[in-house]
Amino acid sequence: MGFSTSLQGQSSHEALLARQDAEIKLLETMRRCLTIKVKSDREYASTISSLTIQGKKIERNEDLVGSLIAQSWRDIIDSIDQTAKLMKQQADSIEAIVVEHITSLCSERRRARKLYQEEQTWLNNQFQQLTEEVARKKLEYQKNLEVYKLMRSRFEEHYVKSGRVGRKLDEVREKYQKACRKLHLTHNEYVLLLGAVTECEHDLRTCYLPNLLHRQQAIHQEFITSWKTILQDIVKYSDLTTDKFVEVHKQMQKAVDSVKPVEEYRDFIAKHRTRPASPMRFAFDENLVDDTSGKLLPNKLTVDNLTIDWLRNRLTELETSLKATQQSRQNPPHPSEINSDTKVSILDYSREREELRLRCQEKKLQRQVDVIRAALNELGCEELPLGYDLSMESSFADSPTISKKNTVADIGLFTLRRNQRFMTIFRSPFKSLPIINDTKDGTIRSSSEGPTSKADNTLPVVPFRGISHITSNQKGYGNGDLMEEEWFHGVLPREEVVRLLVTEGDFLVRETTRNDECQIVLSVCWDGHKHFIVQTTPEGHYRFEGPTFPSIQELIRHQWLSGLPVTSRSGAILKTPILRERWELNNDDVILLEKIGRGNFGDVHKAQLKTCKTEVAVKTCKVTLPDEQKRKFLQEGRILKQYDHPNIVKLIGICVQKQPIMIVMELVPGGSLLPYLRKNASTITQQEQLRMCKDAAAGMRYLESKYCIHRDLAARNCLVGYECIVKISDFGMSREEEEYIVSDGMKQIPIKWTAPEALNFGKYTSLCDVWSYGVLMWEIFSKGGNPYSGMSNSQAREKIDAGYRMPAPENTPDEIYRLMLRCWEYEPEKRPHFDQIYTVVETLSQAYL
Repeated sequence: MGFSTSLQGQSSHEALLARQDAEIKLLETMRRCLTIKVKSDREYASTISSLTIQGKKIERNEDLVGSLIAQSWRDIIDSIDQTAKLMKQQADSIEAIVVEHITSLCSERRRARKLYQEEQTWLNNQFQQLTEEVARKKLEYQKNLEVYKLMRSRFEEHYVKSGRVGRKLDEVREKYQKACRKLHLTHNEYVLLLGAVTECEHDLRTCYLPNLLHRQQAIHQEFITSWKTILQDIVKYSDLTTDKFVEVHKQMQKAVDSVKPVEEYRDFIAKHRTRPASPMRFAFDENLVDDTSGKLLPNKLTVDNLTIDWLRNRLTELETSLKATQQSRQNPPHPSEINSDTKVSILDYSREREELRLRCQEKKLQRQVDVIRAALNELGCEELPLGYDLSMESSFADSPTISKKNTVADIGLFTLRRNQRFMTIFRSPFKSLPIINDTKDGTIRSSSEGPTSKADNTLPVVPFRGISHITSNQKGYGNGDLMEEEWFHGVLPREEVVRLLVTEGDFLVRETTRNDECQIVLSVCWDGHKHFIVQTTPEGHYRFEGPTFPSIQELIRHQWLSGLPVTSRSGAILKTPILRERWELNNDDVILLEKIGRGNFGDVHKAQLKTCKTEVAVKTCKVTLPDEQKRKFLQEGRILKQYDHPNIVKLIGICVQKQPIMIVMELVPGGSLLPYLRKNASTITQQEQLRMCKDAAAGMRYLESKYCIHRDLAARNCLVGYECIVKISDFGMSREEEEYIVSDGMKQIPIKWTAPEALNFGKYTSLCDVWSYGVLMWEIFSKGGNPYSGMSNSQAREKIDAGYRMPAPENTPDEIYRLMLRCWEYEPEKRPHFDQIYTVVETLSQAYL
């Protein structure tokens, strides 16, 4: 049994993520325990009892049933308890080697989990994209079919009325022929698309997914090997020379030897085993061709004078692209370019992705070439008779009879559509395959690969959605139409633009204001980041330093397709358009209603979404704020977009198409928790207070699992929803890190809610949020009271450092106040984590029912 054959289902994927979380938690438990072990060795054996208890409390133990690693760890902890009085000699070695190794391994484990989750998300998106593309083309087919039926009906009517001559008949005939031609082209595109997506789906399901899972198994086993090394180091530096401890050492060694990386996941795989993914079925909807009198056949190309020129040109394009693709596959990266580091290499999917992209592209190109060649070869060397229109029904047109030699062969093959907007999808069906890059700081990011060719007669590989409707003989649309372009990001701040442009040649277009004048800017990642203002000529055309164009869309298209530098001095070349992120909304889709509050950056409004009439809450950013402040404003949206929990306020989207920038969130009807507590102080029950604490703990437990530090947890930043559910809100100060060091002073820091280590050293961790949670509980049970009442910020800070803690509010259960005091432990490591807090509050909540 292996990952690639047994864990392809969604439930297996979720179970694997849960297992990874459990292993990370176990690593953290080991790290905490060994740190305490070092301390206890130095203090001799005074704290060894608490160490062994802590070591046996393995978090998420239910997910580690059958784990040899977990069992080995328990045995080692027991042995540590027996050798308590002689461990100080090894303390320094354990701290310098073992703890550091665990920290490194924990970091690598998180990185591998994040990468695996991103790959799974990416893969699911590809399957969804293929299905959506087929559905869109089918809808287009149906629309063109309706137009065709209508035009045919009108032609029949005029033909019967006026005979075979007449000006009106000619006009109707022309419209009928135009509708027929459009239907035929759409039919061909539908046929071509089905074949291509079938090939793509097959490769994703049978090649990429199993390879991803096989790689994950190798990664997991590699981690187990490293983990085993850690356990061996623990044994090594716990070794003593007396007979008594030699025997203890043998027992510890036996526990480690029981760990076998190959067998570690055997029970896990057996428990969560699922069947391989079923293939996706793409079938031609034969109802579409019922009313075409047999001229359009399912899964067959239509070759007539309406399509023959297109097919010939298409064949030329395909053969050119096929040759280029084959050359790329025959010239793989030089061995010296391949990373020799096993761990890095095993986490790097870029080569597999590139191989999949080239193989998928080659198959699609070859398939389409074969289909078109077969159809054209069936016609032989003869041309279709001049003036012969196969798009007309034989009963309504006097045309020469076409010979059997010119009939379309029953080839029954699939291929892709030609519509220029979707040609890019044919070249790169997955919005261009991303490459995973290891950056210098060790983080992993994905980016889009640029085009491989810039020939004038060949469309580039990268999708350029929204620009395909521009042709050389069309007039400019003006800047208003930029809103329709997915590479136009509106008034997105410059710092956000830099975050999006990560690969050489990435580009986007945005709007900025300088000296009260609106300007359109092209931003490009090239030797850093470069920003070019679009120049306007006296005639109202647009340019950089080359030719002028009547619209910005045409200017960008020319600059991208030509492969020429934007300016000779910069040398910047456009390769990959960066499209708007999914959660970006159009400002015009949000209707602001009444003002319901004020934030640090602007007003908060109740609003309504045009499309679904849903009421939402909208935070606006003042237009006059500098870009740095706007970037901080958008940070809350960037954090919230990836979270989904009933006790975390939900993000709907952000609006950056024009000023003012807005963050759109769910509307929580009860408003802020602080005024709610004060308004309902006389009616709130103890059970309701416990439930509020439980909701807040659940939300914070979720954030802690995502390695998010809120930094501003307080009653004023919690919202009250339906049925009095509490939701964590206001993530303006949040950071997605395990540890965050403040570098910009202590301005706007909520002193009375902030932990001492954050105030004194600027060091934030999730345990700082635990301190704030203790103050939040105090606010809830004081029904909206002011913490440290009568004290200034500096006085409160001094008294806390001196050991003062707020007394329990009236009618606070003793267990809750003890939990507050634990949250207010001066040393962070003595505070409970949110998992433990939630368990305590939930138990108390049930006890007070």
